[in-house]
Amino acid sequence: MSEITSRLSDFVSGLRLGDIPADVRERTTILVADSIGIAVRARHESAAYPPLVRAVRKLGFAEGRCAVLGDLDAYSPMAAAMINGTLIHSLDFDDTHAAGALHPSATTLAAALAAAEMESADGSDLVPAIIAGYEVLCRLSKALNPADHYDRGFHPTATCGAFGAAAAAARIMRLSPAQVADAFGIVLSQAAGSMQFLENGAWTKAFQVGHAASAGLLAATLARQGFRGASRAIEGTAGFLHAHAPNPNIDIAAAGLGQVWEAAEIAIKPYPACRFAHAAMDAIVSLRERHSLKLDDVLEITCGLSRKGIDLVGKPIEQKRAAATTVEGQFSMPFLAAVALAEGGMGWGSYDRWLQDHAIRQFMPHVSVVQDPEVEALFPRRFAGAVTMVLKTGETLHEFVSSPKGEPDNFVTSEEVWQKFQALVEPYIGESAAAAFEAIGDLEKIQASRILSLVRPAMEITRVGKLA
Repeated sequence: MSEITSRLSDFVSGLRLGDIPADVRERTTILVADSIGIAVRARHESAAYPPLVRAVRKLGFAEGRCAVLGDLDAYSPMAAAMINGTLIHSLDFDDTHAAGALHPSATTLAAALAAAEMESADGSDLVPAIIAGYEVLCRLSKALNPADHYDRGFHPTATCGAFGAAAAAARIMRLSPAQVADAFGIVLSQAAGSMQFLENGAWTKAFQVGHAASAGLLAATLARQGFRGASRAIEGTAGFLHAHAPNPNIDIAAAGLGQVWEAAEIAIKPYPACRFAHAAMDAIVSLRERHSLKLDDVLEITCGLSRKGIDLVGKPIEQKRAAATTVEGQFSMPFLAAVALAEGGMGWGSYDRWLQDHAIRQFMPHVSVVQDPEVEALFPRRFAGAVTMVLKTGETLHEFVSSPKGEPDNFVTSEEVWQKFQALVEPYIGESAAAAFEAIGDLEKIQASRILSLVRPAMEITRVGKLA
């Protein structure tokens, strides 16, 4: 059996900016901009933010010099990592990795930013650190087999994300390979995340991702100070892969390191909802535009998904048809299908607009979700979706989407990235949005003194904005 922990540790410790292809570095900068935009909006509109920060203050973690995106105050490094990770994931609008079935940036970027402030690191360290985190967490999820990991009730964005956060923080701190291995051995004891949030739309979905970011930062800091971590943390008999899945393919975790870049396979979401629903939503939007359809024109919709997609957004179907809160809506194919048909897309404001809308709620029982063989055959390489739509005229329409918008083979344009960023942050930072976006575009060239301008692009302007 390969010593995966050792190989990943060598990779993380040795990764330099010049080792990374230009297109991967460019993609990473886009992902960072996307994540920052989401976090700034979530800082002001996520219902989970106020109680989270009250708890942080109660625990004495509101003292420090690390930034929370879109916030005027400074926090301890662990608190900043936890809050930023939670914010990036709060809207379910953050980037995804299809083969790993997870969200890479929330844990990785949050830990990297906090570590960068601790170390006064510049972009030449920040960018490799983020990419190191991406490579570790995406590869671990693939090695687990995401469907098996989900079937055990785990949330891979949090479980694998803790290792990605540890890798990112360790690279910022310039830990040796042995120290990185210790960090992995330490974070092994903290990697956690449960899908039980689906039962009641709990806020733990985002929190456990933020916790993973802070756990990775803690693990790297402990390792730096000489704290001993468990050996063979990833491939050991009680290590991460064996403990979290029945039949892990361990060698996948280190295959092609430094040659095949999982970071290049990360997608950006056009809709703030579970990625498993996006291909079907794209299909509905396409049919709507091509046939000039309105909600009243359609009798019923059947969405064909993979089995795992159905588990998340399609069952129990009666519960999904009754979605009433934002988190429930994010994981309800009936709600998301109805909104896509009514609106021709979806943005963060769609939840406030449509969740209690009478017409939407009347339509949701007419949306069904079934397992589609063609979609299933593509999973987990692709999050495909199929839609069959029956019109009130009796006509039947069908659309199949093999790769939803935002995937690497159907990626968003630069203008679409900017439009998403602008729509998210402009209500709170106004005309500063363009300057912030431009600054993030120069991420790897920014000196240590400019790091704060990246992680706090909204701070001064929010003094006169809508500060929660």
